Amino acid sequence: MTTESEDLQLIAQKLKATRKELGYSQKRVAEQASISRLRYQDIEAGRSSARAITLINIGRALGLELVFVPQAWVPAVNALIRPDDVVDDTPGLVFTQLDDPDE
Repeated sequence: MTTESEDLQLIAQKLKATRKELGYSQKRVAEQASISRLRYQDIEAGRSSARAITLINIGRALGLELVFVPQAWVPAVNALIRPDDVVDDTPGLVFTQLDDPDE
């Protein structure tokens, strides 16, 4: 089981990787999510947690959708999303790996 700090880091890594892949600035994402850039910066760095509505708004600004699935379904959902990858069965978190542009 992961700790709250580890969960924050997983979310932060996903947000940052997606933002960079899209070529968006932190300012752009923050404006689209209706939060300050400093607030977004703290969330993306894993220094601060966010309310669910804030995560929903950030996700939508990045073209992502926040989805809750039963923990028992996480391995199956991951297998559906990325059938060729190793499944990460971290309870409660479903994130896909971004494709490596060098591949």
